[in-house]
Amino acid sequence: MKKQKNILQLIIFLALFSIFVDLPQKFKINFSFKNFKIDKEISFSGLDFKLGPIFFKRPIDVKKGLDLQGGTHLVFNADMTGVETKNRSEALKASQMNIEKRVNYFGVSEAVVQTSKTETDYRLIVELPGVADVNQAIDLIGKTAQLEFREQNPDEKKATESGEFFLKTDLTGKDLKRSFVDFDQNSGEPVVGLEFNNDGAKKFADITAKNVGKMVAIYLDNQPISIPKVEEAITGGNAIIRGSFDVKEAKKLSIQLNAGALPVPIKLIEQRNIGATLGSESVQKSVRAGVIGLLMVIGFMWAYYGKLGFIADIALIIYGLLTLALYKLIPVTLTLPGVAGFLLSGGMAVDANILIFERMKEERRMGKPVNMAMELGFGRAWDSIRDANICTLITAFVLFNPFNWVFLNVSGMIRGFALTLALGIAISLFTGIVVTRTLIRVFYKG
Repeated sequence: MKKQKNILQLIIFLALFSIFVDLPQKFKINFSFKNFKIDKEISFSGLDFKLGPIFFKRPIDVKKGLDLQGGTHLVFNADMTGVETKNRSEALKASQMNIEKRVNYFGVSEAVVQTSKTETDYRLIVELPGVADVNQAIDLIGKTAQLEFREQNPDEKKATESGEFFLKTDLTGKDLKRSFVDFDQNSGEPVVGLEFNNDGAKKFADITAKNVGKMVAIYLDNQPISIPKVEEAITGGNAIIRGSFDVKEAKKLSIQLNAGALPVPIKLIEQRNIGATLGSESVQKSVRAGVIGLLMVIGFMWAYYGKLGFIADIALIIYGLLTLALYKLIPVTLTLPGVAGFLLSGGMAVDANILIFERMKEERRMGKPVNMAMELGFGRAWDSIRDANICTLITAFVLFNPFNWVFLNVSGMIRGFALTLALGIAISLFTGIVVTRTLIRVFYKG
């Protein structure tokens, strides 16, 4: 019994914490009773706490996609006149990857960065949902990637005080011809190769000669992307970066290096603001329909199963609180398909309870006492619940396509649906099994 009370306390804590997270960042309390009045506006910026080495700071507002809140559509033209024809596709890919990274630093979720090319035109298409300062975003995206090689600060005390552990050198991206993925002839492990031009070869030889046994950091847009150790002075204009790479990691580093080694100037040629593609009225009607559906489910469960249905409804409400809180904390960017995934998983959240309650009724008809019927009902329904939810999770995995398999979907909208559906199924398992079972054990007496 003590164990059940501890679990109940955990459930209550999670529910209260979820309510705190789910509250809007700004809301007004207006209440009056006789001479007692409250008229106050409450606002907070998000979660901000530190627990030992753990530091957490994040705004807890709901992230919305382009179809729910609109945003900005930008088209950039990439100037390939200074890039050899054979390297242009790689340069465009490097620019796309670099822009995606910059957009992430800007704090935009679910941004879409695509490439388009013809025989003469190379373009980058960027869609930014909910960006307030469009000019800042344009300036951030439009800059050419800056690749730098920095050497270790010889003054350790000064480096610790100032935070400048690496100092700039005159070796930059303009001195690097290209980067590529290769394989070590002895171990067969993937490595990243560097090829410098004549000036770069001389500079790199000087830097490595005076930094043998030390680190030389490679920075892209003031962010370190690799910090290899110099094993010996490197001449000839070619170098290899070794590490515990797999092929995917080596290719990613090579593309990042080429973003600076093959600098492609980009120019904004089109800008337009996008309204919420579905319209606020359509979104409101869709959410209203979902809420009505959930209320009908709650009413049905209470009317058909009585006290057990009421307990299942409480678990369903806790499910909703936990799910919305998780969306805010991760954060998940909601599109209308994502809302559909949330509502669908909400309707499915009571499936487990229905299976369990029907099993319990069967055991009761066989003359079993309430407690035994409850335990047997949960135990015998678990196999069906598990198999059904695993099948749904597999479907969500295929729709989300986390490994970007070319023969499967890569649509952001469908991925949003799959993500919210998968999270909803996982949370519904917790509320349908742990929460409902604990509430029945503590409060239900038959």
